[in-house]
Amino acid sequence: MWRIESARIVGALARFTQDFTLAEDLAQEAFAQALVTWPRDGVPQNPAGWLLTVGRRRAVDGFRRRALRDDRYRTLAAEVAIEQRANEDSDLAIDPDQVEDDLLRLVFIACHPMLSPEAQVALTLRTVGGLTSDEIARAFLVPTATVQARITRAKRTLAAARVPFALPDAHERRDRLRQVLSVIYLLFTEGSTATSGEAAIRFDLAAEAIRLARIVARLVPDESEPLGLLALTELTAARFGARVSAQGAPILLEDQDRRRWDTGAIRRGRAALEQAGRTGRGLGPYGLQAAIADCHARATSVATTDWSTIVTLYEALERIAPSPIVTLNRAVALSMATGPAAALELVDALAAEGRLRGSHLLPSVRGELLRRLDRTPEAVAAFEEAYTLCPSPRERETLAAKIALLAT
Repeated sequence: MWRIESARIVGALARFTQDFTLAEDLAQEAFAQALVTWPRDGVPQNPAGWLLTVGRRRAVDGFRRRALRDDRYRTLAAEVAIEQRANEDSDLAIDPDQVEDDLLRLVFIACHPMLSPEAQVALTLRTVGGLTSDEIARAFLVPTATVQARITRAKRTLAAARVPFALPDAHERRDRLRQVLSVIYLLFTEGSTATSGEAAIRFDLAAEAIRLARIVARLVPDESEPLGLLALTELTAARFGARVSAQGAPILLEDQDRRRWDTGAIRRGRAALEQAGRTGRGLGPYGLQAAIADCHARATSVATTDWSTIVTLYEALERIAPSPIVTLNRAVALSMATGPAAALELVDALAAEGRLRGSHLLPSVRGELLRRLDRTPEAVAAFEEAYTLCPSPRERETLAAKIALLAT
């Protein structure tokens, strides 16, 4: 119930009290009360309404104790009294007309630009995802105390800045939406390609990111990029079942059994991508990445993949969201479309720039291109460099296997 309803209840209570931190405390107190009351009296017909009622009553009790002279208390108390008289014996339902806006406000507050990226992630998972501090700590392999400290600092920062529980204006909303999507993308990326821990894929973290992407896409259906991000996460996650062996080892794209790809996720991803195209705003960075993922989903093998289209999509992505990772991915696609020689020139240029220094990705790609060019000693050296830099134990196993194969 907490995982499903907490975001809606916190949002409704935040609108009611105009205090984000207080709203979360009230929601937790309501759920704590449910743990005592429901086993004794039974689960109410409208559990969410029951929880909201308890939260609102506790809010009024708090205002009564702390601020009898406050006009806001009188207004809130009068509102609750009217609701209680109108439906004394039933549970108050969450106003369906307000739920969407409340959720959107929560998302924007959790990703406020004055918070650090780590705090934004923790607060988003806590308030919108409904995860506990222990669950967030396990997701990012950090101590629970670290997560709790991040959330506490984030709340204090928001309270000190008197951030209102309101949607930002249109200009700021667009900027903030980019940050919201960035947080979700970060969560999904860490889930789909884990940078720490024994697992190659963090299925739980990726699933939570997809759930958040669905929420945001539903809340702003006229925006292209939330739909593009949803499409990207669905199409990428569709391959999860074929990306790891029964022992948890990574399986490269060319070795994957495509019959194990999730056709339902592919259909959902394509539907979101088509909807993004219908917004009339054109595809943004997430939408273009989703289109690339769709090219892979449509192919029956690596050999039948439309690599030329993928190269074109990466070129478009470089123009609107340039980054060395995008260039590196374009080099991989170029090697499949025209051969490894031209791609190696692109990778060597990236290496000369030093923009991916310290990352295992560049020497890993370079090693593969050198292997295909039969420059075995150089390929081994590149793979060894990638092995040294790689943070993932599972990816290091793959690199070690390539080194061993070339050394024989």
